[in-house]
Formats: sequence, C-alpha cells, structure tokens
Amino acid sequence: MNDSVPNPLHGAVFWRAAVALDHLPPDEGTEVAFAGRSNAGKSSALNTLVGHRGLARVSKTPGRTQELLFFQLDDRRRLVDLPGYGYAATSAARRRDWGQVIPAYFEQRQSLRGLLLFMDIRHPLQVGDRQLIATANALAVPVQPVLTKSDKLGRGAAKAALLKVQRDLAVFDAVLEPLLLSNLSGAGAVQVRARVAAWLAEGD
Repeated sequence: MNDSVPNPLHGAVFWRAAVALDHLPPDEGTEVAFAGRSNAGKSSALNTLVGHRGLARVSKTPGRTQELLFFQLDDRRRLVDLPGYGYAATSAARRRDWGQVIPAYFEQRQSLRGLLLFMDIRHPLQVGDRQLIATANALAVPVQPVLTKSDKLGRGAAKAALLKVQRDLAVFDAVLEPLLLSNLSGAGAVQVRARVAAWLAEGD
C-alpha cells in the first residue's frame, strides 16, 4: 500500500438513500456506482477506497444494503452503493424490484460514468455477476471488475484467478481488465481509486 499517493476519494460523506428511481437525487454532475454480491466485501471495499472505515455499514449478515446509497465527494461528484444481490434470504419481491430498478438506473442515469463490480476472488463471475455485466455492457456502461479478498490467496493463485477472469470477460466491449483489492492490507486500492477518480473527472 502506497500511503504517499493522495486519496482522491477522501472526504466522501453519506448524503442520501433512494428506494426507487423517483427518489434519486438530481441527475447532474458525475457518479460512479459500486455493485457486487452480498458477500463480496463491497461495503468494506468502499470504506477502504475512501479511507473511512465507518462510512458504509459492514455487517456479518449479507444483504444489508437494500437501497441505493449516495455518498458525496462534493456538489458535483458522488459514489453510489447499489443493493447487494445473490443473498438467498432476500425476498422474491425485493429481488424482482432490484432486477427492474438497477437496469433502469443504468439506462436513465446520465451522470453515471462507470460501474465498479466487486467479486470475491475465490468465487468470481457467479450468475448475478454475469447478468449485471451483460446488462451494463448492453447499455454501454463501462465496468471495472475488482477482485476482493485477494489476501485470501497466495500471489501465484491470485494472479491465476485474475488472468482467468480477464479471459472470461474479454468478450464484453465495455469491461475493463480486472484489478485486485485487499480490504485487509489496502493493496490495490491506489489503482482502483485512480479508475474511479478518472471516471468522476469526466465532463458532465
């Protein structure tokens, strides 16, 4: 982890939550969305990237994020934590709602510049991950896959997992090469932050 590199996401604060598209804040400025299965470490990754351990709620119970949560960097730049998916205890109605809201959010939100997709490096590209990637790709939303919990594997195994995911995703036009991230040590955070900062810097 390179602490000498300034964190471009430092200072993010919780702003508001939305349970439906008509609750979203004004569609202006730029925003980057965070998505992932309920056990992929998405909330922990958000905290790691902004450098604030308590910003996003982290729970041992998967599926706690059930709204679109908006975190503001300033009056023009935002991070959006999307509801986690793939949690068996989530009601069918809730899964149906998310299945409608998230694609509509991708399609309608003009301020959205890209999607960070977090996947456990030991279990990447599950059904929900593939569905989300296909939806984003069809709508030309750039996707940055991030393999979390990279510290759970040795260096060689982590590299092999990274290369396999890269090969599997090569068929998608809007998907970038995957990055590794350890929420434990912060390794890889500089690279992921740079991608988010680049998206947020794109013009309105």
